Amino acid sequence: MTYAVRDFVEEKLGSKYVMSRSVDFAASFEESGAATPMFFILSPGVDPLKDVEKHGRKLGYTFDNRNFHNVSLGQGQEVVAEKALDQAAREGHWVILQNIHLVAKWLGTLEKKLEQHGDVSSPDFRVFISAEPSSSPEGHIIPQGILENSIKITNEPPLGMHANLHKALDNFNQDTLEMCARENEFKGILFALCYFHAVVAERRKFGPQGWNRSYPFNTGDLTISVNVLYNYLEANSKVPYDDLRYLFGEIMYGGHITDDWDRRLCRTYLEEFIKPEMMEGELYLAPGFPLPGNMDYNGYHQYIDEALPAESPYLYGLHTNAEIGFLTQTSEKLFRTVLEMQPRDGGSGEGSGTSRDEKVKTVLDEFLEKLPEEFNMTELMGKVEERSPYVVVALQECERMNVLTREIKRSLKELNLGLKGELTMTSDMENLQNAIHLEQVPDSWSKRAYASTCGLTLWFTDLLCRIRELESWTSDFGLPSAVWLAGFFNPQSFLTAIMQSTARRNEWPLDKMSLQCDVTKKSREEFSSPPREGAYVHGLFMEGARWDTQAGVIVDARLKELTPAMPVIFIKAVPVDKQEVRNVYQCPVYKTRQRGPTYVWTFNLKTKENSSKWTLAGVALLLQI
Repeated sequence: MTYAVRDFVEEKLGSKYVMSRSVDFAASFEESGAATPMFFILSPGVDPLKDVEKHGRKLGYTFDNRNFHNVSLGQGQEVVAEKALDQAAREGHWVILQNIHLVAKWLGTLEKKLEQHGDVSSPDFRVFISAEPSSSPEGHIIPQGILENSIKITNEPPLGMHANLHKALDNFNQDTLEMCARENEFKGILFALCYFHAVVAERRKFGPQGWNRSYPFNTGDLTISVNVLYNYLEANSKVPYDDLRYLFGEIMYGGHITDDWDRRLCRTYLEEFIKPEMMEGELYLAPGFPLPGNMDYNGYHQYIDEALPAESPYLYGLHTNAEIGFLTQTSEKLFRTVLEMQPRDGGSGEGSGTSRDEKVKTVLDEFLEKLPEEFNMTELMGKVEERSPYVVVALQECERMNVLTREIKRSLKELNLGLKGELTMTSDMENLQNAIHLEQVPDSWSKRAYASTCGLTLWFTDLLCRIRELESWTSDFGLPSAVWLAGFFNPQSFLTAIMQSTARRNEWPLDKMSLQCDVTKKSREEFSSPPREGAYVHGLFMEGARWDTQAGVIVDARLKELTPAMPVIFIKAVPVDKQEVRNVYQCPVYKTRQRGPTYVWTFNLKTKENSSKWTLAGVALLLQI
């Protein structure tokens, strides 16, 4: 969709609307005036205020000349900003107000101030404002007056590998390339660093499959890494590859990283890009893109234009499928924005009160009717002869399920009375009504529930499945022949129980044990009883690759199969020193596709290929898709 819309715009309006080269700041500045501020809409990894400072120096406006004021807004800075504006308007200075979105309550005052000063101030007076765009319509807090009067400038970060790689290289020049005595090594590692920088910055667009969390990698990381590289090459007779990788991966770039899996990813990139083989001309930064030899500065730019393959997830080590989700999200966001900008007409038809209430009432009645009774904890406790680790898990799960279903019943009954007019509608009841109408899981439910990305109808169906699983398990507390791992509030507790029961039986210390995962060749229907020790688990999916059942290893995904299902996995506890560590990929298991904080466990899966391939491809197991 996004490509199609771009072609449409180009055809109807002309290509200048789709080709993005950043506008020269000096040209935009000509259009500003004392009554016309410049408003920078911030985007990650770009600092527009550097341009302002640079242009200010040319025209004699600097911090040292005391005619250039820079105020970063936040608590208590409003007074400072007002003083700076008053002085600057009187004496014809420049003022930068950074991050005004952080002081919502003060923006009305700012609007009035700018209006007052606009008419009566010195003609040299200039105001530069910056703010981050909001992700939701409710967050649009910048007053209309400020937006209407100012020149708005966005400076989008470069898109795609091609633009990112050029931009990374733009931080240097011919002099940089010539500054080191060991020219070959310096140039080779510098180019590899530029590629690494472009990859880690642009990988963000693939969402959680790219990085578990989003990090503010910036050009400072790259330029400092190159300085470090220069110092180390000058000081050592042999290239200290290990030291360099450690400094870049754990300190310069790793300093931003807070997630262990992301740290592993960053480290793996550097192990692939910066190693002794790079000096023998045998290093590929991406399929079809070898590390260039010794060239001059313009030569490298030209090499990128000529040799870099077309934009695709392969350039990042990801599978082509990784792009499907990201392009779908981008087009959904585009349509949502277009929809938000549509004029709203007064309430006839679908949006009117009656049909909305009827829809909510239908859902409400259906939910109340289908929701089973709570688990009778006293009765369940009575059934139990010995509280084994598995029984403890089952009881805990039932208790948590009761807390959730109790809240669902309470809130739905209350809303029902509200809709009948027997109770006054409160804001909680309205929120619940809105959520049901918009097919979203209400906050008061999801707070007490498990991680899930489903809409309301699917979520409720899933809830009923979980309750049925628990009912069949607690009927006699015998372990199910194959356990649905995703059905737990807390899947970790079940996996820990496997270790606990083995440890008790064999009298092994718990901290010297780990889980071993053997992927079977069967589906859950083919199992009629649980294993003697450990458990069979089902309902896992793989993202970023697939499991080859016949060969029993991880292999490349098939096109358009985003999350193929895994066969049943046999999990048992073994002493740590008996664990298989050769030819395995340590695969993280997450509850949902959002990854990050939904991490559950690490399963070691067999692989014929180098495990670094699966690390770069962002391969993980998911409990829910």
